Amino acid sequence: MTRPSGYLIRMLVFLVVVGGVAGLLSPVLITAFFHNPELNSLILLILLVGICWNLLQVLRLRPEVRWLETYQTSRSRLAALPSPRLLAPMASMLAMREGRGNETRQFTLSATAMRSLLDSLASRLDESRELSRYMTGLLIFLGLLGTFWGLLNTVTSVSDVIGGMSLGNGDINLMFDQLKTGLARPLAGMGTAFSASMYGLAGALVLGFLDLTAGQAQNRFFNELEEWLAGLTRLSSGILSEGEGSVPVYVQALLEQTAENMEGLQRVLTQDGENRSQVNQAVTTLNERLAALADTMRANQHLMLRIAETQSVLGPALQRLGDLQGGDEVSRGHLRNIELGLQRLLAENEQGRSRATTDLRNDLRLLTRTVAALAEPPR
Repeated sequence: MTRPSGYLIRMLVFLVVVGGVAGLLSPVLITAFFHNPELNSLILLILLVGICWNLLQVLRLRPEVRWLETYQTSRSRLAALPSPRLLAPMASMLAMREGRGNETRQFTLSATAMRSLLDSLASRLDESRELSRYMTGLLIFLGLLGTFWGLLNTVTSVSDVIGGMSLGNGDINLMFDQLKTGLARPLAGMGTAFSASMYGLAGALVLGFLDLTAGQAQNRFFNELEEWLAGLTRLSSGILSEGEGSVPVYVQALLEQTAENMEGLQRVLTQDGENRSQVNQAVTTLNERLAALADTMRANQHLMLRIAETQSVLGPALQRLGDLQGGDEVSRGHLRNIELGLQRLLAENEQGRSRATTDLRNDLRLLTRTVAALAEPPR
């Protein structure tokens, strides 16, 4: 989202330029101001209120932008921010959604909900700008009012001057002195008219630019919000869109809820399929290990048979060698080697049997956990 600081800086720079121009023209403006101080003071007061109001319209967009950025990046920090005013309907919808425990799901909107949210925001923005437009028109009206007021005073004064002129004594100089004295009031009325028009039109010009800049900031905020909501909008099917105008609100809400439930069911079925594939893979692995264990047990059994056959063959020889009391050292070394070989075979057999038993126990434990996981109800 674009921050409204750029538009605020533009407005402040424009006000500084206007203040500089007013400072350069201050002698003329002060002289014009005292032609009608009451009406000109009212015009300046309305101008000051309009400037503050337009600046406030741009400043009130900052918490709305901050709230949207916080929602897009870190929803957990929304509780620390104040509730938005322009986006109050959206905040209410999100609060209801989180109250139902759907804060972990992706936020989606239907086309009707998006249109209602944007219409509500547009009406709030237009309502805030109506006062600024009224102040601009009021300044123009006060300028015209001062103009007609001054012209009315001018016409009345001219009429009084003409009616008061007389040539009874025949003195031309006295008549011109009376005319000069009488024309002071019409000139004062003209000063009132032109000063009020100047202040009113200048104030309307200033408020017009500020209102234009505030409108650009609000339109930028509205367009970016519309683009963001367009990415979260779920379009309905063609049948519903064709008859959307004739479908009741409760039926449309029921259809939307049904669509959400179907999406949740689809996600559950997808997760169940993934779990089943994992279970099938685990069972396949277990079968492979059981087959390897069976091969190992057959190999151990064959080894035991060979050991038994070897013992049966060596038994008589060992008996004869035991009977030989005076056998040499070579025969005794062979006997010890044979004994060590038999002990090594027995140890390897025992180790293979224990390893096979451990693998079988681990596979059975994995199979038990998998079956227990499948037995749990889906969330």
